[in-house]
Amino acid sequence: MMIKNNKKTNNTSQFLSMFGWDSYFQNHFDNISSDNMFPARIIGVHKNNFLIGRNNKEMLVTLAGRLNYHKDTLFPVIGDWVIITDKVICDVLPRKNALSRGAAGTHGKQDLLPNKRQVIAANIDTVFIVSGIDNDFNIRRIERYLTLVYNCGLNPVIVLTKADLHQDPESYVGEVEEVAFGVPVHLVSATDPYGLSSLEPYLSKGKTIAMLGSSGVGKSTLVNNFYGKSIQATKVISKSVGKGRHTTTSRSLILMPQGGMVIDNPGIREIGFYDDEGGLDVTFPEIEHLAKRCRFHDCSHTHEPGCQVLQALSTGSIKKERLDSYQKMKRELAYLSDRQTKSADRVEKERWKGIALKIKAMNNKKNKRP
Repeated sequence: MMIKNNKKTNNTSQFLSMFGWDSYFQNHFDNISSDNMFPARIIGVHKNNFLIGRNNKEMLVTLAGRLNYHKDTLFPVIGDWVIITDKVICDVLPRKNALSRGAAGTHGKQDLLPNKRQVIAANIDTVFIVSGIDNDFNIRRIERYLTLVYNCGLNPVIVLTKADLHQDPESYVGEVEEVAFGVPVHLVSATDPYGLSSLEPYLSKGKTIAMLGSSGVGKSTLVNNFYGKSIQATKVISKSVGKGRHTTTSRSLILMPQGGMVIDNPGIREIGFYDDEGGLDVTFPEIEHLAKRCRFHDCSHTHEPGCQVLQALSTGSIKKERLDSYQKMKRELAYLSDRQTKSADRVEKERWKGIALKIKAMNNKKNKRP
């Protein structure tokens, strides 16, 4: 693979390809490059500079001042391909995709939700949703992670860690498969090479994995096992709670011996959404399917006659906890959508008006009963 306007050796071409460079980025680079420019991938982000990979070497670079202030340009994140000149990032190539969420501190604060977006990583092939089958295990949180990943247009894979801590770890796999339709679920432990080997196909040459999960679920342990030695700091598992202590404090892109790359993210405490790209439909396909058959097209699935979702709830086809999870995220995403075009005051007034109408309808229904 040759890079325009630069003298490139075979080693350079192989390095770029190894880090995910392909015709998509080549075509964009051809449109903007000049003789003193070269492409590189962001493999580390620090307070005042960035770590890039180039020619099998790492290099610290700074950001051109205009990229800090120009609204039409992308601010570099881990996984981005950037254009470098004189050890300065002068441009960011268009992303294939990005893993984003509502910025930390905005979850539950509805007036902030649509205004703060945090891009976690860019140009990703697979997202590992990592959950320990210990006190961290929470099926509702996994549903929320899935919705976040689908909203970003990315491919999720669920990795259940610490299988060696339970006599029947397969039961957790079954529980996850009941809510994660069609999503691969892998059960692994630090002591089981077979479980870990099942993840290696995702690490083929040039492919990038980003890992999401709470602190202490074993993301850094996974990285160390993939690499074959300890390169990410880990701490021992607490005997009282069966949980490791959080050690990763910054994001880094690590090239693995298998040929792929892993982005190890710090533990996420808040799973806030930024926008709605249909992720809820994919995470809850059975509810969405039933909702289309309800008598009323705007059915809230709380009290309306002819509601197919409530009918399924009454027969046990849908669990109440799953429906509650769906409705909670649907309300949040609807609020986000409204805030894109309406003021906060107007959205709040309409929300309370809707609540009042629902209460009135339920009271009328109750009064009509003999």
